[in-house]
Amino acid sequence: MNAPTPAAARAAGSSFYTGMRILPRAQREAMFEIYAFCRAVDDIADDPGPRDPRREQLQRWRSDIDALYAGAAPPQLAGLATAVRTFDLAREDFIAVIDGMEMDVVADIRAPDRETLDLYCDRVACAVGRLSVRVFGMEREAGLALAHHLGRALQLTNILRDLNEDAAMGRLYLPREALRDVGIIATDPATVLANPMLGEACAVLVMLAQAEFIAARKIMAQQPRKVVKAPRIMGDAYALILRALVARGFNPPRAKVRLPRAKLLFIVLRNLV
Repeated sequence: MNAPTPAAARAAGSSFYTGMRILPRAQREAMFEIYAFCRAVDDIADDPGPRDPRREQLQRWRSDIDALYAGAAPPQLAGLATAVRTFDLAREDFIAVIDGMEMDVVADIRAPDRETLDLYCDRVACAVGRLSVRVFGMEREAGLALAHHLGRALQLTNILRDLNEDAAMGRLYLPREALRDVGIIATDPATVLANPMLGEACAVLVMLAQAEFIAARKIMAQQPRKVVKAPRIMGDAYALILRALVARGFNPPRAKVRLPRAKLLFIVLRNLV
């Protein structure tokens, strides 16, 4: 058996790994490369070090992506260059991901307005979806719609799941309008997460995520099943996480929600049969 590529090894710990593994080889390897890119720039955004060096690192990534599209990919991006050529991946989507990560580097995001949150979700999640649907082989219009709705559903679920971890980094992605509508004026993450009305504010994001999951399922129901097996698995898994978060609630201590391996295996088998 061939040893896993560095990109595949890096993807092994991802929530999306199982969904990626079921793809045919060329698609699977392309998705591993996309994930490795996203993981690398996300690590820069989450590094607790000084901001200026991290912005410089992100700028180097922009330069490397430009070089890749100019036909002079750095050696470490040879695998990604193959994916770009094979699936005609768009440069602007890679740049959008970097721009999204830079939003976290410039300043800690705290209770953004809805417009800023929408922009953030588009860059860090929907742009990844736009890359992914090209790999899956979806028709352009349906692919863009799925990238938008499923990307937002997954990112909103991440925000609700990672409240504690984000607050530890000084971040709070719950929209300002949802907080103020329930009487929470503070934007300090620790203060907001201790407020007894937090669950009411989170309910707004829950409803948004649920609506996005519904929209994504409608799109996938109209596509050839073999084209949407991977996004179905990802969507079903994250929908279960969202349900578990709702069942747990959002008041302290907010125990970590994880998808049991048996449930993930069931989702995979259900989509393969």
